[in-house]
Amino acid sequence: MRTLGTGSFGRVLMCKKKETGQFCAMKIIRKEIVIKLKQVEHTANEKNILACIDCPFIVQMIEFFSDKKSLYFVLEFINGGEMFTHIHRNRYFTSDVARFFAAETVLAFEYLHNLDIVYRDLKPENLLIDSRGHLRITDFGFAKRVADRTWTLCGTPEYLAPEIILSKGYAHAVDWWALGTLIGR
Repeated sequence: MRTLGTGSFGRVLMCKKKETGQFCAMKIIRKEIVIKLKQVEHTANEKNILACIDCPFIVQMIEFFSDKKSLYFVLEFINGGEMFTHIHRNRYFTSDVARFFAAETVLAFEYLHNLDIVYRDLKPENLLIDSRGHLRITDFGFAKRVADRTWTLCGTPEYLAPEIILSKGYAHAVDWWALGTLIGR
C-alpha cells in the first residue's frame, strides 16, 4: 500500500484486493476527527451518495466498512492523476481538451442534479483523469441531496457562487458557477 493523498480528515491509500488483484483507492477517515470537526452529516452524506451513484464520469465506491477508530471508503483506483497536476505540468489545456473535460463534467452534473444531488466542491484537485483520458469526479464530502435549497457554507473559496457567500440559500446552480470558474482559469 502507498499513500495517494492526505487531507484534514484522513488519507487515501492505494491497495490491492486479494481476491481479484484489482487496485483500489481506500479513503480512511478517523471517526474522532469527523466528530471533532462536526462533519458527521457530511460524511454520512458522502457514503449514502456514493452508494447510489453509477455514472461513468464519477468515481465508484466498491465497498464501505468501519471499525472502532475509522471509516473506510474503498473506491475504484483512477491512475491518471488529478487534473490539478496536469494543469500545473502543462500550464493550461488546449481549447479542445478544455471543452472535452467541461462536457464530461456537464454530463456528471446532469446525472447528479437529476438525483437532486448538489456536488458543492468542484476544483481541479477533485477531478481525476483515467487511463483513457476521461474525467472522473471524486471526493463527495460536501455533496448533498437538496430538493429545494440549502444554506450551508462549504466548498473551496475560489469556486464559491455568490449565493453561497451571501447566505441566500442555493441549489444546483452553484455547481454550474464552479464549472464556469474552473473553465475560466
